[in-house]
Amino acid sequence: MHNGALVRVGEDANSIWWEMIKMEEDKEGVREGIGNSKQEKLCEKLKPYIYCIFAYVCSAGFNITSKVSLNKGMSRYVLVAYGHAIGTIATALLAFLFERKDDGKISLPLVRNLFFLGLLGAVFGRTLFYAGLEQTSPAFASALGNLIPSITFILAVLFRMEKLEISKRGSQAKILGTVVAFSGAALMTLYKGITVISLHAQHSHQPVTQSKGFVDKDSVKGSLMLLTSYVSLSAFYILQTITIKMYPAPIKLTSLTCLSGAILSTIMTAILDHKSSSWKLSWNVSLLAPIYSGVVIFGITVYVQTLAIRLKGPVFMTAFKPLSTLIVAIMGLLILGDALYIGGVIGATLIILGLYATLWGKEKEKVENETNPVRAS
Repeated sequence: MHNGALVRVGEDANSIWWEMIKMEEDKEGVREGIGNSKQEKLCEKLKPYIYCIFAYVCSAGFNITSKVSLNKGMSRYVLVAYGHAIGTIATALLAFLFERKDDGKISLPLVRNLFFLGLLGAVFGRTLFYAGLEQTSPAFASALGNLIPSITFILAVLFRMEKLEISKRGSQAKILGTVVAFSGAALMTLYKGITVISLHAQHSHQPVTQSKGFVDKDSVKGSLMLLTSYVSLSAFYILQTITIKMYPAPIKLTSLTCLSGAILSTIMTAILDHKSSSWKLSWNVSLLAPIYSGVVIFGITVYVQTLAIRLKGPVFMTAFKPLSTLIVAIMGLLILGDALYIGGVIGATLIILGLYATLWGKEKEKVENETNPVRAS
């Protein structure tokens, strides 16, 4: 009887001990839960910023790799075709992984839009971009790329997709931003001025501040090709916005657009570049551009941009675009030995200021339309 009482006391002591351990574990779990929840909230807040920075770092790399491949003698027509073909495969794999359950129906209007998306994006947009890039520099091309929101705004007004109410601050900001941006583009296109930074000049012991004056005819031709390319790409983005409402699976739509671009650009290459040797790919740096374009840009970057836009909207995403211009300028200096001229620096600054004015105007109009839905309709 005495032994049984001792056993019961021992069991009670053990149960109390285990209860105390459990309580301590619960407290630790609560503390860890609070810590984890704070980390999760911080990660959620940082996600869109990380997505945007990553996307534009990738975009900067695209400009550099494309310029290197073109300098190595790769045909711009073949580069477009290979890039879109690889992009079709890369985005199809992503669509299989992330959009397998999305059953979008392919209709005749969708096929029509896909044809024009391929025409605007690949045949006109990307081909003219490469042609302009051959005559200019990656930093110059990237700086002019900041005009796309202003060009999109002009096209949207011309096609009556967007109302222009001059009495509203939002519209005024967009008009002012467009004028400032195009003024910067004109300055960059027509005037170089003195050299601000040139590592090549420093290595060759030439004066860095040598005046270049106005740009040559080839640079002006390249600038006009780039501007035409960005007009085509702006029209592409407008049509893409319309098309995604018909087929709400962004990765699949990107894959179908790449397929359309690959087919049309292959036909274009067969007509304009008759050399069979142009299609041969060598195991050197020139091979990097089509792979980079297809996998990193069409595959990874487009998907990451989609995630960022879903979290914060297109204006937030576009606000990080000047980051790409800065990175391209630095990479151009270090890798390609490009020089920065005063005309280009001032022009790029004006374009970026115009970009932010246009984006501010868009955001202002969005807020006004949300607060006054009756007037907006």
